[in-house]
Amino acid sequence: MHDEFLCHVTAYGICDGRRIGVPLGTYRAPTLALALWWLRDRASWIAERLDPSPQDPAFPAGALVPVAVTVADVPALLRSWCADDARQERAADELADGRLVRIAASDDTTEYELLAESVDALRMQRAGPGLVLPVA
Repeated sequence: MHDEFLCHVTAYGICDGRRIGVPLGTYRAPTLALALWWLRDRASWIAERLDPSPQDPAFPAGALVPVAVTVADVPALLRSWCADDARQERAADELADGRLVRIAASDDTTEYELLAESVDALRMQRAGPGLVLPVA
């Protein structure tokens, strides 16, 4: 069982013909449950910012308009992932087995990526075969 997890959220877009990543948050979770909670919280956070409620008093009437039906609904995809117990269980199993978990959703301009990985698994990868230097 892996005890500690690194979690990252990044948005990727194209700028001047190059793919650019913008970090949106990082969390070192002391437990599997907290890693999954943080991923769900960040997915919900992104969804709410991309698709706020039109009734929110922070937005004047008519400020929010629907996007075309041809555009991927990233907020709906992220909310769906958060609400799907089976996918949450699969993510927990993958993390518990030391594998990287990646949740990604894209629209026509941006890819949103949530990652989690075991700190122990990262350490084991680094400790694998490599250059051995003499001590003395």
